[in-house]
Amino acid sequence: MRVEALGIDGAWLCTPRQFPDERGVFLEWFRADLLAEQTMRRFDVMQANHSVSRRGTLRGLHLADVPPGQAKYVYCPRGAVLDVVVDVRDGSPSFGKHVAVRLDDADRRGLFIAEGLAHGFCALSETAEITYLVSTSYDPTVERSVNPRDPDIGIPWPDDIGELVMSDKDRTAPTLEQARAAGTLPSYDACRARYDALR
Repeated sequence: MRVEALGIDGAWLCTPRQFPDERGVFLEWFRADLLAEQTMRRFDVMQANHSVSRRGTLRGLHLADVPPGQAKYVYCPRGAVLDVVVDVRDGSPSFGKHVAVRLDDADRRGLFIAEGLAHGFCALSETAEITYLVSTSYDPTVERSVNPRDPDIGIPWPDDIGELVMSDKDRTAPTLEQARAAGTLPSYDACRARYDALR
């Protein structure tokens, strides 16, 4: 598995080696040891989630308070999604910036997202399934959201699939600046301290 840093500190793209033959294909879609070697930190998996979305569904942008935060390894075993990471760590040099990658069942890449970064995706195929490995169990009291349509972030969600389908919670989530003003974003210093504790 090849692990490469993306344009935001704390986001890595993981590309597995695939071994096709007449039976089908085999791959290792997650390797904790190779991930730790490149990221210089542990990723302790506490929960696994799976979502199924129809074309045009937009989920996110979601994150959790730090500490402890919630790191994620996101993998698309069926279909295709545009997967997005946004740096919402107050005080970060890349605050407000985003990276977007296609995850699908052809390249079978995974995306590792450190604590304190916001995550969202849009289903590009008729049906898209996403599996998440996460570092903490779900706790609604520490979950936070940022509006994925915030024009100041400027995520290029696809415009060729009709109206995007969103939950009320995501549709009415605060903009990045509103969330920062309300004090609901993690600080970059708290996130760095969390990463250091996982080395």
